[in-house]
Amino acid sequence: MKGIWKLRTRPVALLIMLFVSVQAWAQDKGLDINVDIDKGDEGMFAKPWVWVVGGAVFILLLVALLRGGGKK
Repeated sequence: MKGIWKLRTRPVALLIMLFVSVQAWAQDKGLDINVDIDKGDEGMFAKPWVWVVGGAVFILLLVALLRGGGKK
């Protein structure tokens, strides 16, 4: 019984190892792709005044939320 099991699993194992090695070999080719998406402008969030205005709005919202309505 064990001899039959070995005879059946060896070809299956050989096919699986062959398939895995072929896939690994197929992925071995390296591609040299150079993608440059720099448009030359810095963008809006690179400007300091945007961060200052955003910080001021955040602090105003934080103060308004922490006051909680003001009536006691």
